Amino acid sequence: MIAGTMRAALLAGPGQPLRIETMPIPSLRTGQVLVRLEACGICHTDVHIWQSGAGSVRAPQPLIMGHEGVGRIAAVAAGVEGMAVGDRVGVPWLAETCGHCDECLGGAESFCQTHKAHGYDIQGAFAEYVAVDARFAVRLAPEIDALAAAPLLCAGVTAYGAVRKAELGLGMRAAIFGCGGLGLYAVQLAARAGAEVVALDVSAEKLARAQALGAHRTMLVGPGTGADLTGLGGMHACINFAPTPATWSAMVDGIRPRGRIVAAALVSEPVPIRQDWLTGSGVIITGTSVGTRLEMAMLMRLHAAQPLQSEIEVVALHGVTDALQLLALGQIAGRAVIRYL
Repeated sequence: MIAGTMRAALLAGPGQPLRIETMPIPSLRTGQVLVRLEACGICHTDVHIWQSGAGSVRAPQPLIMGHEGVGRIAAVAAGVEGMAVGDRVGVPWLAETCGHCDECLGGAESFCQTHKAHGYDIQGAFAEYVAVDARFAVRLAPEIDALAAAPLLCAGVTAYGAVRKAELGLGMRAAIFGCGGLGLYAVQLAARAGAEVVALDVSAEKLARAQALGAHRTMLVGPGTGADLTGLGGMHACINFAPTPATWSAMVDGIRPRGRIVAAALVSEPVPIRQDWLTGSGVIITGTSVGTRLEMAMLMRLHAAQPLQSEIEVVALHGVTDALQLLALGQIAGRAVIRYL
């Protein structure tokens, strides 16, 4: 094992600046690998945790956030097979699942109700080193760009899982609501699936980015958005990445019979729905939560073959609080990523 110290950004309290401190490098348990981080993305979930000032009730104190890490294995504990020092790996949201519930056994492990997450239940990747269960470390190609790959560990796989749940194919029409970091990944993935992609946002600047990344049409969201989508023939799928209930009526009005509405954003406010409309339309409404290990592996193979594009704003570890503040205000165009090496 590796002895010594590392720098880490510690959660200090609700909305307070993260404390940059020196602390011991984590020791390993059986089945774990020690990852020396090269980069870690900063996610909207990190913003929620930072603003609340706490992870889960079982989180260590003080908590190290971060769940979009990329690095190399620095040490391997007993019980690990197929991984070696120097291997490139990712540190995702999903850190551990029970392995025996219906969701885990049925290929939906990200919905395991007792799963643990990096940077929320256990220590995360806002640090120079992190201990990771080898079963959940994401295998990465040696030549992959760490800064570009880091946001895929949560934002990218969430978009990928949403597009998969939309069951898109050739000739289908998909409306992507919200063209921030996740929505722009979804625009690219939906286009690659063969769908005609309509990107929607309240920002003309974000819509321009969506068009540059493969959206076939763009729309500013307004009172007549649902009718405009219907005028195109209706959407086979509507995927919401905008953290607001304001998109709901447009999705309901614009979806085709038997279409799919996929909720990917964390929206706590209730939205109206009529059961007779569901009965008559056959529309499927579902949610998505990050992704499984299989979906992560599929996404990384896709990215290695044809990299997904995103604007990356590089920050230093001591600049994490500033990045969280900007992200909370919606003032980061793409993805913010900490660079360690």
